[in-house]
Amino acid sequence: MIYRAIGIMSGSSLDGLDIAFTELTETGGKWSYQILVADCLAYETKWKEKLANATSLSAADYLLLHTAYGHYIGQAINKFIDNNNLHHRVNLVASHGHTTFHLPGQKMTAQIGDGAAIAAVTCLPVVSDLRSMDVALGGQGAPIVPIGEKLLLAEYEYFLNIGGIANISINAEGKHVAFDICAANRVLNMLAAKKGLLYDDAGKIAASGKLNEQLLEQLNQLDYYRQPAPKSLANSFGTDTVYQLIEDASTTVEDALRTYTEHIAIQVKAAIGDEAGRRDKKLLLTGGGAFNTFLKDRISHLLKEKSIAVVVPDEQLVKYKEALIMALIGVLRWREEINVLASVTGASQNSIGGALWMGKA
Repeated sequence: MIYRAIGIMSGSSLDGLDIAFTELTETGGKWSYQILVADCLAYETKWKEKLANATSLSAADYLLLHTAYGHYIGQAINKFIDNNNLHHRVNLVASHGHTTFHLPGQKMTAQIGDGAAIAAVTCLPVVSDLRSMDVALGGQGAPIVPIGEKLLLAEYEYFLNIGGIANISINAEGKHVAFDICAANRVLNMLAAKKGLLYDDAGKIAASGKLNEQLLEQLNQLDYYRQPAPKSLANSFGTDTVYQLIEDASTTVEDALRTYTEHIAIQVKAAIGDEAGRRDKKLLLTGGGAFNTFLKDRISHLLKEKSIAVVVPDEQLVKYKEALIMALIGVLRWREEINVLASVTGASQNSIGGALWMGKA
């Protein structure tokens, strides 16, 4: 079976809307993929502000934003289809939406971007609301990408994605474990913004700074890191808890970036723990953080003693791995097959997640 699906992802770093048109092929239970066309549509300032402030809105305004953002995504998809001459080639759209509230301990998670609106605008079948079923079953609702790593990228033992939040999947001894590690690009970008920059290009500013040992110790002592997996983070952990801790340290931007970069690398190493029993394992590094050369080098340095090689794949997979896997999750939902793994999220069972909206009768 061959499916041509569009995957949509909006990360917590608010850099833009990732859109990937993929071809997913299932042959005898084995899956393969191609990313045929992909793009990142940068958010205009007004949309960045709307999404960043979504959690402070009244209930009515929040729901209006949910609807408006769904129409925005639908229009973005139509433009993507027009620009790449994909008319009559797309079977399905799978949209992750943008995470706002995430309170799995209270069995609630919310991603805005109304799937019905997307379906209405595109006239295509749309799968949305990908995390809610898992959360209803007592899971963290995150991370959900390990199903794609298991089915599409089985040659790797570790998968590290560094976006607004860094998360890891560990595929060791036939068992898949995954969890959010720490806040990442969201905090780094907030610090770079102090210098009028969108981000610290290749980590050059961080590389010029000095470690603030006291701040590093405070960061490493945050309670979240002592919690057992499965566990997940809300965006507010980075924007409120972590960033405030850095602000209170009254350090320079250069030193803050250097210290937080080291913190991320240390937490990546700690997340792997003693899993690396066998030598010569591979870690696939994706997400915007893969372009942060200084951060990548620090992670590689710390993982050398565990005989883990950090592999950065081709640029397309680095940028669009999550959008690719959203497409797969949507296809699995369409096939009514398991698309969220309980071993990863802590739910009471594996689940078939996602609401299906038919854009055309």
